[in-house]
Amino acid sequence: MKTSEFKMIEVSQREGIATITFQRAESLNAMNRQMMHEIIAALADLNASETARVIVLTGAGKAFMAGADINEYAQQTISEFESFQTLGRELYALIEGNAKPVIAAINGYAFGGGFEIALACDLIVAKAGAKCGLPEIKLELIPGGGGTQRLAAKAGLNRANDLLMTGRSATVEELQEWGLVNRIWEAEAFDHELAAFANELASKNPLALRTLKQLTRIATGSMNTAAQCLENEALARLYPSDGAQNQIQGFYQASLKRAEGKNKQS
Repeated sequence: MKTSEFKMIEVSQREGIATITFQRAESLNAMNRQMMHEIIAALADLNASETARVIVLTGAGKAFMAGADINEYAQQTISEFESFQTLGRELYALIEGNAKPVIAAINGYAFGGGFEIALACDLIVAKAGAKCGLPEIKLELIPGGGGTQRLAAKAGLNRANDLLMTGRSATVEELQEWGLVNRIWEAEAFDHELAAFANELASKNPLALRTLKQLTRIATGSMNTAAQCLENEALARLYPSDGAQNQIQGFYQASLKRAEGKNKQS
């Protein structure tokens, strides 16, 4: 897939800094299947690029990414759901396995799969007041993209359980206290500080950065393959249950009503 064919994301590059911007602002950058394919293609291209030294992931508008697109999610067959989850795991693995440092620049809401993307990144920076969370429990589900593993590895068991079991959102200020967020900047300084931070990384030796990334991943054991298989199996059992489907369809119908209300106002 060529950059010119992208519809859901925008890829730009300047002085060794490659930025992938999620471009579905009208739906808080909710991730559908096409967006996932485009992000995967962009990450693969940048991994092989000789000019890109650092990759930044961010969102257009007021969200980083508000999770999966409920309009698509609620209408999937079981096989479509399973392939969607497989595609997601490929995406998160591409972030972790990328030769370049990947920065999640959280400019707003980062929920569900959006927060899982951030957790797969090497560094997280954020706009003051942004919120993150894994609210799947509210739909009688669990995260399916390694969120249970990466959050526990990076934040500790009790803090991970706090977010996972309640489904609550947390401010990036709280997550910085947990050691999850590296830098927080006020809105008016965000773009400037992000560029400076990325440029500092880009000035470092690429081989040294790649080696450090590999070694720190090994040290923390942030992704346990066997545990991720258990996560996948558990989600596959929960998704078709009556409770989960009732919650998903209820959320979907509520989103349709909100959309209808906005259309009437406009």
